[in-house]
Formats: sequence, structure tokens, C-alpha cells
Amino acid sequence: MKLFRNIALIILIILSIIVIIFGIIFNINLSPIDKLDNTKIVVVIPSNTSTKGIAKILKDEGLIRNENFFYLYLRIYKINDLKASTYELSPSMSLKEIISTLEQGNSYNPDAVSITFQEGINMRTIASIIESKTNNSADDVYNKLKDSNYLDKLIDSYWFLDGIINNPDIYYPLEGYLYPDTYFLKNKDASVEDIFKLMLDQMDKKLTPLKSDIEKKNISVHELLTLASIIELEGVSIQDRKDISSVFYNRISMHMSLGSDVTTYYAFKINMTDRNLTNSEINTYNPYNTRGPKMEGKLPVGPVSIPSFESIDAALNPTSTDYLYFVADKNRKVYFTKTYAEHNAKIKELKDEGVWLEW
Repeated sequence: MKLFRNIALIILIILSIIVIIFGIIFNINLSPIDKLDNTKIVVVIPSNTSTKGIAKILKDEGLIRNENFFYLYLRIYKINDLKASTYELSPSMSLKEIISTLEQGNSYNPDAVSITFQEGINMRTIASIIESKTNNSADDVYNKLKDSNYLDKLIDSYWFLDGIINNPDIYYPLEGYLYPDTYFLKNKDASVEDIFKLMLDQMDKKLTPLKSDIEKKNISVHELLTLASIIELEGVSIQDRKDISSVFYNRISMHMSLGSDVTTYYAFKINMTDRNLTNSEINTYNPYNTRGPKMEGKLPVGPVSIPSFESIDAALNPTSTDYLYFVADKNRKVYFTKTYAEHNAKIKELKDEGVWLEW
């Protein structure tokens, strides 16, 4: 009997500890992110957004700690009537206050706009999207990028921006620095500055946790994003991107040119699906053209697209290989080789099999 009492006591103690831990976790997730931060954050919940979608929006805005806990809390208390609307919330609000606000709703903003920027697009496409989704023109975007006072303010505001973006050889100073994602605007009158701020804030959230790793890698943020922007366009899978990153690091260390077509297309402002490059274009010097002369051991002068987090990570953490070449087939499968002879043999093999990629 004494043994059973001891076992029961141990079980009781364990259960008590579990309850206490659960209670602590529960209370932490219920508490405000920052009781002292009354900053008003405009949050747009579009119509037909799922509960999980709402949780992601709130988490991305830094208003809740955990998306899963938010969802679990709603299930436990059978809350299922959160209203689509535009809200002003703050980090000083508790989870209960936020949920109560979403339950009550307010006058729904029918003019709210969502705008999506896919990874791999460049500034020309970004300008086109902004023109199609808002009351700004593409020229408004380009003019803002020429505003030196505006750019200087951004450099002062974001740790990952510096004077290099003002290099006159760079086509668009913020190319590669605007994070690809879906963003929610109050209406079509949102300014180019408003949109860029959303995208730069998101890039800040993605890069800040990597800051110490970037410093250890002894690579600048500009170099990191430039490399990541090329990797984004050259590879699809995470593994391919890390291997492609390895190829580029290997080539730079051996003072070879990167030889990346995507940089040459960008250099001459040609879309890859438009036509093939001419020999003249390939062999013309341009600080973006890594197939051209005088580019041995160099990255292009700046990014050529907006990279995903996966490509940024690949640029920061390449695999360790001795590959120097790669080629992709029309199915976007990537093949890696160590010598120029092997590279040419692989190209011949792909052509013979009818899977060689031609634009």
C-alpha cells in the first residue's frame, strides 16, 4: 500500500508540474507582446480570411506570440466570428483584447487592397504591379527611386541599407531589398513610400535574426542579397540553390566569372522569355553582366531580383562541393559538374534527349 501511495504521489506531483507549466505558457501567450508599446498598427483582415490566415497576419505584424496558440484559444472558447475589417491594434493589447476587437469588428473597409510580389521578380515588374493595383504609376516608382533625400532617410532607418545602393551603376537602388510577400493596403491611394516601407520592414524581420551569421561570413548584406538574387533565378529546390551557391563561391575563389545568364539578361533589361542573348550582348562589359569581360571573380554590381528567404539562406549557407558548373533542363532539373568538358558533355546529352532548355 505504501508503494502505491508513493506512486500516486509521484503521479500527482508530475501532473501538478504539467498543469503549472501549461498555466505559465497559457498566461504568457495571453499577455501583451509589450505592455508599454502603444504604437498603432494598421491591420487589414480581408473578407473570407481563414482563422489560420488571421493568425498569420497578427503574428507577422508582431501582435501575437504564437499562431497555433491563437487558433487553439479560439477552438477552446468556441470563438468563430472574427470579422473582416481594417483595425488599429497595438503590441500593448492582450490576446483577449485583440480577439474581442476582432469579434466586435468595425466599419469594414471595402477599399482595402492586397498586393502580392512573387520572389524572383525585378523592379520593373514591381513597378508594373504597383501601377496595376494602386493609384500610382510605374514612373512614380522610378521617380521615388531617384529621390536621393528619400534614399538617405531609408539608409538612416534600416541597418541593412548603406550608401552602396547609391552607386550610379545600379539601375534601381532598392532592387533586391524589398521582401517578396503579400501585403495589405488601406486603399489604392497608398503611396509608393507606404508600400516600400511594408516591404523593407518585412526584409528587416527576415534579415535581423541572421545578422551575426552575416558578420561571421564576412560578407556584406549587399553582396549577400546580390548572390541570393541570382540563386533565386537559377534554382528551384532548396538543395539545388545551396549547390548553386557553392558553385558561385567556388568560381569566385578561383577568380572565374560567375557566367550566369540571368545577370546578362538583367544587364540589358531583357526578359528571359523574350529572346536569346546575342553574342554581342554576352561579350559586352556591363557591371551586371557576369558573362562579359572584366567580371572574373566578381559579383554583379547589385541584385537582379527580389530573393526568397530560402535563396538568402542558400547564399549564406552553401553546401561544400567542388562543382564549378551547372546547367538546367527544360524541366528545371539542375545538373552539376566539376570540369568544362563534363559540362559540355552534359549539355550535349540534354540536347540529344530533347530536354535542352531554349527560350
